[in-house]
Amino acid sequence: MTQAASVVSAKDLCLTYQANDAPVHALSNVNLDVRKGDFVSFIGPSGCGKTTFLRVIADLEKKTSGDITVNGMTPEDARKARAYGYVFQSPALYPWRTIDKNIALPLEIMNYPADERQKRIAEALDLVGLTGFEKKFPWQLSGGMQQRASIARALAFDADLLLMDEPFG
Repeated sequence: MTQAASVVSAKDLCLTYQANDAPVHALSNVNLDVRKGDFVSFIGPSGCGKTTFLRVIADLEKKTSGDITVNGMTPEDARKARAYGYVFQSPALYPWRTIDKNIALPLEIMNYPADERQKRIAEALDLVGLTGFEKKFPWQLSGGMQQRASIARALAFDADLLLMDEPFG
């Protein structure tokens, strides 16, 4: 039997912020191996580093030391390869784009053909229960519906990895 490849691998990962009064050790010697097909939840008190760790995986924060790979690449290379979807704590939608156009954005960037984009948008909207809201603007939806649109956008391009930071709060 073949063992599944690592999707995220962290070894002795550290991240320290320099605050005005003292350094803040946001991540300290994190070791983790997430395999394809794993479902992992990070649970802990506010301020313990859950969001920071997700941000390091997504290349939104830089590690201070240690090693991390995402789909066998550096986080920066994984970001450039669009190897993951990311859902933030709060909906991150462009207010001037309709819901379908917000979902289409990564598909446009990745040069999916128009017919494939439309198919994927429809499937993602159906998956999150937003069929019929595709021509609405974010401000026309409730906060929960906006968050579901953000989830649909992350799901639309079938990334190998889906990073979700308190998406159901």
